[in-house]
Amino acid sequence: MKHSIVALAIMSVGLGAAQAQDVVKLGNAAPLTGTISHLGKDLENGSRMAVDAINAQGGADIGGKKVKFELIGEDDQADPRTGTTVAQRLVDAGVKGVIGHLNSGTSIPASRIYDQGGVPQISPASTNPKLTQQKFPGVFRTIANDVQQGGALGNFAVKTLSARKVAIIDDRTSYGQGLADETEKAVKAAGAQVVAREFTTDKATDFNAILTKIRATAPDVVFFGGMDAQAGPMLRQIKQLGINTQFLTGDGGCSPEMIKLAGDAINSNTYCSMAGLPLDKMPGGAKFRADYKARFNGEVQLYAPYAYDAAMAIVKAMEKAGSVEPAKYLPELKTINFEGVTGNVAFDAQGDIKEGAVTMYQFKDGAWLAL
Repeated sequence: MKHSIVALAIMSVGLGAAQAQDVVKLGNAAPLTGTISHLGKDLENGSRMAVDAINAQGGADIGGKKVKFELIGEDDQADPRTGTTVAQRLVDAGVKGVIGHLNSGTSIPASRIYDQGGVPQISPASTNPKLTQQKFPGVFRTIANDVQQGGALGNFAVKTLSARKVAIIDDRTSYGQGLADETEKAVKAAGAQVVAREFTTDKATDFNAILTKIRATAPDVVFFGGMDAQAGPMLRQIKQLGINTQFLTGDGGCSPEMIKLAGDAINSNTYCSMAGLPLDKMPGGAKFRADYKARFNGEVQLYAPYAYDAAMAIVKAMEKAGSVEPAKYLPELKTINFEGVTGNVAFDAQGDIKEGAVTMYQFKDGAWLAL
């Protein structure tokens, strides 16, 4: 009888281990508190939709068995130091892949932690070129980078908006400054003049001093590299100061929240860019919008579709490799090629998305209209 109990105990431990292996942890890192928490939650929602879709089908077929997934969400607070702490926590938790971070300023330092821990990272939102230029083998992104986006913004300002004088402001983050730098290069290459280059922070709310300096230069276009939490109030203050100009910003401000924050200061002279196609023109966009609304009772902000595709890329690579272990599935991730929500998902040798599209938008009739 004693031997039977021992045998039963050993069998129970073995069964528990087998069951534990059938649930694989994936990490998600984004700002879930603070002024851009709406964007961070949007990113996490996209990752969660992918995990839920896989689990609803009974899991993924990996190495001859069904594997389900658990999403471990972490709040990086859009802060570089917190980002590295969160990254280490996810590595220590045994995640097999990470979707995130949102901000380039958190993704870049966190990527070193993931590299040291041997955990692949796919960012659905970080656009600074430096992220993939570090040449960490497990770092990817499902969204176009700032070289592509900044080039499109600069050309749009000069060739479409007929700007001869452009004022540029950035929030001094890796994302905002990086995008502003690339936009400045493109503006100058297109033959226009950068008449002012000012900076603020990603926590600021008062821009009157820098805008007063810019007003004296009479710019045709004011470009802001940063997020909607600053872009909206900035647009209000541009109106209050009587600066008659066109306003241009990147994907960080190309959100429904930007429209709310800007209030009556936003008009048809306001433009933004998004790295990617409009949601309605994405191959799986219409269904994704409907599913997102049904699941979360809200509208897609920006990055959810790219997070969904990032999570799916990890799982598809695991399926191809027949293993959830990063060392085994990473080679497959490098050659992955599938039709995602956002379009074709395939990475170049550096880890950037191939065929990264950029779309320009204009504010019209209360919403962003793709041009």
